[in-house]
Amino acid sequence: MYAVIETGGKQYRVEPGDVLDVELLSADGESFEFERVLMVGGDSGLQVGKPLVEGARVTASLVSEVRGPKIRVFKKKRRKQYRRTIGHRQDLQRVRIGEIRLP
Repeated sequence: MYAVIETGGKQYRVEPGDVLDVELLSADGESFEFERVLMVGGDSGLQVGKPLVEGARVTASLVSEVRGPKIRVFKKKRRKQYRRTIGHRQDLQRVRIGEIRLP
């Protein structure tokens, strides 16, 4: 069974046991639920939400907090002696998908 969830403005296709990096979540404990389930598929067929699948939940547990890759931003204005280089690393949370529950 698999599900398509939305978190942090991005969509992820997940199965039980998957480990993925997502944007920082406002979760209190070690386990939490994704409530924005867009689609659920498996042996019983495919359920597509309009826009969400009613009552479907995906549980996950926090593995660690990581940082994404370094991104360099370079700005330049030609013939004006203007050059700026800045970098950015996004803070991410690594989560392990536990269970996909249907209503």
